[in-house]
Amino acid sequence: MSDVPLASAFTVFDAQDSGCLSYGVESGGHRWFVKKATTPTARLSLDRSIRLHAAVEHAAIVRPERVLDGPDGLTLVYPWHDGNVLNHATRNGSDRTALARFQRLPLPEVVAAVDAILDAHVAVTAAGFVAVDLYDGCFLYDFDARRMRLIDLDEYRLGPFVLDADRLPGSRRYMAPEEFVRGAVIDQRTTVFNLGRTIHQLLDSPDGWRGSPAQERLATRATRATPVDRYPDVVSLTAAWHSTWTP
Repeated sequence: MSDVPLASAFTVFDAQDSGCLSYGVESGGHRWFVKKATTPTARLSLDRSIRLHAAVEHAAIVRPERVLDGPDGLTLVYPWHDGNVLNHATRNGSDRTALARFQRLPLPEVVAAVDAILDAHVAVTAAGFVAVDLYDGCFLYDFDARRMRLIDLDEYRLGPFVLDADRLPGSRRYMAPEEFVRGAVIDQRTTVFNLGRTIHQLLDSPDGWRGSPAQERLATRATRATPVDRYPDVVSLTAAWHSTWTP
């Protein structure tokens, strides 16, 4: 595949604040999701994405199948997957209709989705990466197949690292306190916080907490303000999560 023109797109996502232009095309009898950097900052993000996907392969993580770097800039081509992003965030605001629908699913299906997210991050951290800009806009859920996939992990970085800016990119609803402190260490405990917020968000609902008391205690520990008070790493968090339910 060498030609994925915007003119042939069946859908376009052009109101993103990432500096990327994304669209869906059909080529060779297959559908593809195309992500093109339109700014220098967006190119840096896609460069990070390439490094992550070169090191991490997991069934829940959608990986690019082609990297095109030409006169029009850097472009990543992913297989198209049906589903709904739980938070469709654009420059015009956020649409969490799919999240509200997800929060009404039977609990075993929610637990299975959380399982997939945690297991994927075990693979991420095993490869030496930490999560950056993880939020519900990264969760693509197929309501027909009851399958969770992770997308747009473009800001993930090798860690630990020292934050050299005033803050990291991301949603405040998911970010750890240290992600707003220049000079702070960003490591697996930061990822544990992001995942704790994920657990809390996916098991919550407008009617209140839907998980068990043990799962609520786990999410509370994972999101403590002081990193040393959290689970020490993603493997420990995942093991604790599995202990809160019976498969």
